[in-house]
Amino acid sequence: MKFTHESLPQRVTFASGEAATAVKAEVEALGASKVMLIASDREKKLADPIAEVLPVALRHDEVVMHVPVQVADRARDAAATAKADVLVSVGGGSTTGLAKAVALTAGLPIVAVPTTYAGSEATNVWGLTDGETKTTGVDPKVLPASIVYDATLLTTLPGDMTVASGLNALAHCVDAMWGPRMDPIDQAMAQEAIRGLAAGLPRVKADSASVEGIEQTLYGAYLAAVAFASAGSGMHHKICHVLGGMFDLPHAQTHAVVLPYVLAFNAPNAPEAERRIAAAFGSATATEGLRALRERLDAPRALKDYGLPEDGVAKAVAPVLAAIPANNPTPVTDENLTALLRAAWEGAEL
Repeated sequence: MKFTHESLPQRVTFASGEAATAVKAEVEALGASKVMLIASDREKKLADPIAEVLPVALRHDEVVMHVPVQVADRARDAAATAKADVLVSVGGGSTTGLAKAVALTAGLPIVAVPTTYAGSEATNVWGLTDGETKTTGVDPKVLPASIVYDATLLTTLPGDMTVASGLNALAHCVDAMWGPRMDPIDQAMAQEAIRGLAAGLPRVKADSASVEGIEQTLYGAYLAAVAFASAGSGMHHKICHVLGGMFDLPHAQTHAVVLPYVLAFNAPNAPEAERRIAAAFGSATATEGLRALRERLDAPRALKDYGLPEDGVAKAVAPVLAAIPANNPTPVTDENLTALLRAAWEGAEL
């Protein structure tokens, strides 16, 4: 057994019903006095109680999916004008992503308060979109210094978004099983993350206000993101990043649709990962476990339902092929990649 595993330095607080108090403590621990609070208009009601207890120098609400470069530049200028010394993000992956874009150039610490299961808060990965091209990178400056998870902030998350966001978290687990830097520690965390998500998501689907279900799902989503940050971005995420950037597809739903096709594609050539995933689901096989969960959740099924044009399949093949890591378990060709994307586009049965 030979591998090198790096654990990212970060404080994580689970504090259901206590987000404002917990965030205030994290800002004070950082010695900050000028907060740039990033939250979209949709998250205003959730962010207001947090803002009340912080030394807010600026509230910034321009949050756009996939973090367009122009949006990032305006946020960076706003942070500089306000002389902010800490960023507090309240929202999903797009909000966290915008905070990361500011941190990337300004070097400011982030206190992330997630309101979805996106997982970006636990990674050192940033993403920016310029035109139809989404670029991602890794930089320690963008890893939030602290995360505050408050399950009560997710009790109003719409059911369809809960399902899509939770399956996005599940995609982190699956990709971590065979990412380019995967090691046994990543696989162990990803396996436990799948167990947590598979236990929590059906509870939240049945009762969107179930704090216990949300806590279990957040726990799984956090572990999934930590495993993914260490293992690196695999085939699944490369596909989704290319499609999202080229066609402005909704992030979580795209991940939710693509996941079963990538799992079915790679599982035959990744027996250890397949065994771990199946065990986490408590099923005979990995694909059966995912299929059963998706049926319970009434998961998104076809990329054509979320804005991918039919000719987009052919357009995406070359950039996706160029992005997929060389150590993907199943060798990728133009033909089998086209077949996978076509199946995901039409929502074909597996």
